[in-house]
Amino acid sequence: MSKAKSEPDFIDRQIMWDRLLAIVEEQAQTIIRTAFSSAVREAGDLSAGVFDTSARMLAQAVTGTPGHVNAMAQSVEHFIKRFPVETMREGDVFITNDPWLATGHLHDFTAVTPCFHKQKVAALFASTCHVVDIGGRGFGADAREIFEEGLAIPISRIADAGKINETLLEIIRSNVREPLLVEGDLHSLIACNERGSRRLCEMLDEFEIDSLQQLTTWIIQQSHKGMCEAIASLPEGKYQHQIQIDGYDSPLTLAASLEIAGDHIHVDLSGTSPASSFGINVPLPYTTAYVSYGIRCLVGASIPNNAGSLENITVSAPSGCLLHALRPAPVSARGSIGHLLPDLIFGCLHQAIPKQVPAESASCIWGPMLYGNADNNFNLVNAHAGGMGARVDQDGLSATGFPSGVRCTPVEVTESVSPIVVWRKEFLRDSGGAGQFRGGLGQVMEYGHIDDAEFTLSAMFERVDNPAQGRANGQAGAGGNLYTSGGKKLKPKGRQIIPAGEHLILEMPGGGGIGKAKKRNKTLVLQEIENDLISQEAAEKIYGIENTDTDKLTSSDQ
Repeated sequence: MSKAKSEPDFIDRQIMWDRLLAIVEEQAQTIIRTAFSSAVREAGDLSAGVFDTSARMLAQAVTGTPGHVNAMAQSVEHFIKRFPVETMREGDVFITNDPWLATGHLHDFTAVTPCFHKQKVAALFASTCHVVDIGGRGFGADAREIFEEGLAIPISRIADAGKINETLLEIIRSNVREPLLVEGDLHSLIACNERGSRRLCEMLDEFEIDSLQQLTTWIIQQSHKGMCEAIASLPEGKYQHQIQIDGYDSPLTLAASLEIAGDHIHVDLSGTSPASSFGINVPLPYTTAYVSYGIRCLVGASIPNNAGSLENITVSAPSGCLLHALRPAPVSARGSIGHLLPDLIFGCLHQAIPKQVPAESASCIWGPMLYGNADNNFNLVNAHAGGMGARVDQDGLSATGFPSGVRCTPVEVTESVSPIVVWRKEFLRDSGGAGQFRGGLGQVMEYGHIDDAEFTLSAMFERVDNPAQGRANGQAGAGGNLYTSGGKKLKPKGRQIIPAGEHLILEMPGGGGIGKAKKRNKTLVLQEIENDLISQEAAEKIYGIENTDTDKLTSSDQ
């Protein structure tokens, strides 16, 4: 091999880095194409990435969720502690859904596959997806211990030198309500990692190199350097913020102290409420994932997300608090709380860089888990979203899943895989927080059973009593609401019956606004009245625009 090939130049290294990004994106798309459950196939509740043999993440797919990606970035080291790289064989695949070793609850499986090139492990491919069921009480916030929440699989071989572990699959099939869907999703994880491995071997052959060692060092050094520079450009100091959230049966507090010192950011979550006795607790890896994501949204956002850029951010939380739940705390609905963490971090960063930070968002996914009864059994996972907070110079996006990145499940998919009919899905008027830049609107959805039969809702919602707050005199978004067509108000968390003949109605929260409402462009307000996004009453009361103002607009307003 020539010296030029053993030491790639800058252009070759950049091409290979871009190729890695393309490989992990193809890896993620393979999950989507082969997955059985709609949460993965339609909503994109997944992650994919490539790691070096020391468990450092080199590249992540754009497709997927920050909670999965950044938690997976921490989890691969647990796999190689359990199964050292030198003991791995070609065709091995390892999985776990341990909440404290992977992505925070039992419904997520993480798979790790060694990529062999010329009889040596060149890299590790990892992927994660949310499965429709894992047994126990089912997806929800009602359990009091992790043991009630379903089947826990320690880090195990699901494939041994290419041979599937049928005993492990039989255990999983015997403990879940949807064995076909769950097994299908596990095979999709195996398939996507295999696709990534195949593409990486093609790249190594094309560039005539035997290992990723030099490329790995360069990627991590470049990313770390860029992140150091981004953090160093911020004003040093300690910035504190807290937000109140709905909790399960009483309000809870999330608190953070964010310290910028040189080229490092540390976040201390002391002051956060103690762990709940219900399943809304968050293991530290998932907490770290969304705290890091909140920072990365605003600091060094153009720098690729990998071990190098994440190295500059550290997170601590008191053991046993809501955001550092200890085994065997229940954690199934950890996303309802974890998704609020970027808003908590934004509140800190707003004090350091006030002209760059968006308003608070609806944040928590409003994904109702719907169940049938013994005579008409079904399990339906839906993903839907309220509004994003206004940005510093633009309105917030409506009905958009931030920070999760999970897409709203199409109505057609819901109706094709279950007896549920979606009778209404539309923007929720007046739900976006008013301001010079308006918060994104929530949406209203109405669910019913095709046979008017009874069905069960497992709710895991936030922003009902504590809506998204605005910034710089912007107003809060509307809080969420849920009730039956018969007029019964429902709780934002917990299993509840929707009686036969009645519908479930979800009104999802809106994002907060930025700036004084009276400064909003009048033409935009009039267009929103016409499109039924805000009411005439709101236009008059909040924006000071009356019906006759249409004829009074000046050229400057236009």
